[in-house]
Amino acid sequence: NLAASLSAMMRKVLIIDMDPQGNATTGMGIDKNEQEYSLSEALLNQVSIDQVIKTVPDTDIDMLPGGADMTVAEITLMHEDDREYRLRAVLENIKGNYDYIVIDCPPSLNMLTVNALVAADGIMIPMQCEYYALEGLSALMGSVETIRESSNPDLEITGLLRTMYDPRNNLARDVSSQLSEYFGDKLYNTSIPRNVRLAEAPSHGLPVLSYDKHSRGALAYLAMAAEMIRKDTSRVAELSN
Repeated sequence: NLAASLSAMMRKVLIIDMDPQGNATTGMGIDKNEQEYSLSEALLNQVSIDQVIKTVPDTDIDMLPGGADMTVAEITLMHEDDREYRLRAVLENIKGNYDYIVIDCPPSLNMLTVNALVAADGIMIPMQCEYYALEGLSALMGSVETIRESSNPDLEITGLLRTMYDPRNNLARDVSSQLSEYFGDKLYNTSIPRNVRLAEAPSHGLPVLSYDKHSRGALAYLAMAAEMIRKDTSRVAELSN
């Protein structure tokens, strides 16, 4: 959804689905079971990355589809000396073609997620404003610090995005307040609400912007993309000075 919104704002976007479940792939209308070449094969140096890239139907968005064979890649990579650097190497020759590369990670910190963190220059953390989400966030922050020290010193938290957010809920407001206190301007002003159209869109193989562009979910993701672009533009300007 965020990638589609960035694309709608005339940014060239690549989505990388590192999750063996392949939800990002199917959610963009690509059949993960009917790909001639896979991201798994590219990570294992069996095919070139250009053979894997697909264009999402009816969009200008490119995608490296995920699927069940990513589990094979994860297991195989565990025996390789450069196992955590494979995705970074794969992206080296194509990253200049895109304004944004959005990597969708598995929900656990496995070798696929480590590859994503080593390849990335920033992490956007989507989280629900619930108690257990705070515990998970604490564990993730520790993992990020480990990756910084060992493999990717430039990795940074670019922002936290509140999802399924209902400001009428007392716990949600309390958790949001804690996030704001701890992370300051790293907490995006935009939040993503609970929204029926947002929940329905993946079953139709569409981002919510294509499914119902007037829905609260679509408008929220457009606002999120705009905020991200503003912050990134400001950060680049600061670095230039």
